Amino acid sequence: MTVKYNNAKWQGKKVILGETELQKEQPVNLVIGFHGADSTPENMLVYGNKLQLKNSVMVYPEGPVDAGKGLWSWWKDGPRQKESVKEFLTYTSKIVDTAHHHFAEKFPGATLRTCLWGFSQGGAASLVYTLFQGSPPLHKVASICGFLPELPDDASYQSSPVNILGIFGANDDVVPSFLADHALDEMKAKGHQLTVRETRQGHEISPENLQELSDFFNQPA
Repeated sequence: MTVKYNNAKWQGKKVILGETELQKEQPVNLVIGFHGADSTPENMLVYGNKLQLKNSVMVYPEGPVDAGKGLWSWWKDGPRQKESVKEFLTYTSKIVDTAHHHFAEKFPGATLRTCLWGFSQGGAASLVYTLFQGSPPLHKVASICGFLPELPDDASYQSSPVNILGIFGANDDVVPSFLADHALDEMKAKGHQLTVRETRQGHEISPENLQELSDFFNQPA
């Protein structure tokens, strides 16, 4: 599978864009990948480039929170986490809107289906945005070693159900399995459709994870 990549700047932040060979008469998956805390889009691209995605365009954005030394996060931990998560939601909503506008202009007439995935805090980001998503609706969401941070008190939950793949490791020493499992239980309680995989892995993205992600996003429905 050949993927063409280029860099862009949206909302004053770096994004890496990728495209597979597209059949625009069929639905096109717009797959947005969130890197972990204290990381970069390039780190996420290392894994994303190993996905075998069909009929997809990819977006790897840079987190809005400066973690120093050229690294970025999606929100700040600590006493202001709720406010920081709310700022993340506003930022990510603009990224999603910009992605739709960009690819709708580039591929007029194509049907874009928004998909999210992420690792660690990026997995958390994909879950949090799913809880409070606006428009356009989400098609599929995946989290590897994700969790839920403190959530804003004044944000409204989204009622539209989303198909979610959640993968976490029993030997994860960064995000304990009970936290990841609890996060996925919370998603199910909000009406989302869950496929849960508990593995023996640690805090990592494994080749098996990437194959499951590829199969998940490539399924026609």
